[in-house]
Amino acid sequence: MKYFNELIIGLFVMAVAGCAANGPAKLPPQTGLGAGEASVLVDAYKMDVGDIVQITVWKNPDLSVQEPIRPDGMVAVPLVGDIMAAGIGPEELAAKIEKQLSNYVKNPNVTVILTSLEGHQFLSRVRITGSVGQNTALNYHQGMTVLDAVLGAGSVTLYADPNRTKLYRRSEQGTESYDIRLKDILENGDMTTNVYLMPGDIITVPERSF
Repeated sequence: MKYFNELIIGLFVMAVAGCAANGPAKLPPQTGLGAGEASVLVDAYKMDVGDIVQITVWKNPDLSVQEPIRPDGMVAVPLVGDIMAAGIGPEELAAKIEKQLSNYVKNPNVTVILTSLEGHQFLSRVRITGSVGQNTALNYHQGMTVLDAVLGAGSVTLYADPNRTKLYRRSEQGTESYDIRLKDILENGDMTTNVYLMPGDIITVPERSF
């Protein structure tokens, strides 16, 4: 009877663990990164030489450009000419362009989006570690997902426990961790946890417990 009770308890613990593994994943808040929204950017980010900016002037496609920030810190804008972009945020750059464009365009509405962060190498990279083909750091690009990053690291190894993968992201409250069901993504086509990434994210794929 004693052994029977122990067996029942053991099965119950295994069932609870299984439910936990298959329960709702803790996911990061999504900010529309795949749609090219300005929320790609953290407010505190200051642009630097090498970053690529997309400048859009509403209802004026001829004035809209995508340009890298040159070594002198400037970007070239139609009608405006060269304007300093390094060392300021996208919203501040948009306001400067609007001010100068107002000499030529009535009530200009300008949006600036960072499409590639090359100036700050550490901030602009996504890192993948653990049971993957190669621990690596990839340059972040707009719309990048977990699957993109994992494939860039050579996918997972035979010893990986992919459904226990974690995504670590820095926030104002500290480092947050989120659940990534990588096996579901790779083998079942379940993209629920194939979330958009942010610059500085770290993905860790653990090994199985034998």
